[in-house]
Amino acid sequence: MSKLLKNLCLLTLSLVLVACGGGGGTSTPATAIIGLTLDSSTAPTKLYVANADNQTIQAVDLTTNAVTTLAGLAGNAGSANGTGSVARFYEPFAVTSLGGDLYVADTDNYIIRKVTTAGVTTTLAGTAGTTGSTDGTGTAATLSVVKGITGAGNNLYVLDTYNQTVRKVDITSGAVTTIAGYAGTAGSADGATGSAARFNYPFGIAVDSGSNLYITDTLNQTIRVISAAGAVSTLAGTVGTSGATDGTGTAAKFSNPAGIATDGTNLFVADSSNHVIRKVVISSGVVTTFAGTAGTAGSADGTGTAAKFNTPTGLTIDNAGNLYVSDQWYTKVRKITSGGVVTTLSATF
Repeated sequence: MSKLLKNLCLLTLSLVLVACGGGGGTSTPATAIIGLTLDSSTAPTKLYVANADNQTIQAVDLTTNAVTTLAGLAGNAGSANGTGSVARFYEPFAVTSLGGDLYVADTDNYIIRKVTTAGVTTTLAGTAGTTGSTDGTGTAATLSVVKGITGAGNNLYVLDTYNQTVRKVDITSGAVTTIAGYAGTAGSADGATGSAARFNYPFGIAVDSGSNLYITDTLNQTIRVISAAGAVSTLAGTVGTSGATDGTGTAAKFSNPAGIATDGTNLFVADSSNHVIRKVVISSGVVTTFAGTAGTAGSADGTGTAAKFNTPTGLTIDNAGNLYVSDQWYTKVRKITSGGVVTTLSATF
């Protein structure tokens, strides 16, 4: 992986501290599947993949595991809008489904893209190649490196990771506002209002039916909550302390938590540097290990601790409780049933 290794900044603190940034144009058509989303949470038939270093949005047929490219051209970075292979992306990192369309965090273009299921790509917010933290509508807004995206109703919620903020994007107008954090200022403070809160490399985001947001605050090693009223609190994890301890609230420990998904009652977290999937009970903050063995990387299928992962990163979930995980150093997708049975999709990226 070329650019991704510079910008992922998640696996270990040493990687996070490397200078981030890089070139543009054409890159090696490597595979780096990160963000995942389903076409339907009720009866999914396709899994959509943000393949960052491949510069494409791909679709996996969940019946046959066949992989097709919906938008972008493998190995060719850029910012062009258009249909199918005419469109260009630059490290598309996260993807979410909303209102029948896909929305992509086009990370190194510093923009949010819309992709229809017919592969028509347009730019919703931000200006390609221009980084910043300005609220505004469409191209008047500026973003930095966006790592997480989710949506509910008419709104997208994006993690403007390098700005240390949580932004909201209206999908009808393209209006961007900042709802939590203070641009350019890292920290761990909770707050009764969003601007009083601080984050340190927010990475994964999920939303429930009550519009509560759940965030993996990666370098704080915590799981944060933003209530529908905008109050920010810490649900689980010990600020600044990595580990693999199961427990309640601050007694639990994570090691670079990445992707996150919710079934409305529980959160599921890709605890990437521990190589496990954790479960967090929303009402109590109780954290347990759902699949994998902390500290042991591998590729074994199996149930619970018999399964092995290698840097699980992206997560999505359907209404039956099946999880899909980007794993094996961004090259494979794993499926985890509600009973904790882990299998590997035979899809090839």
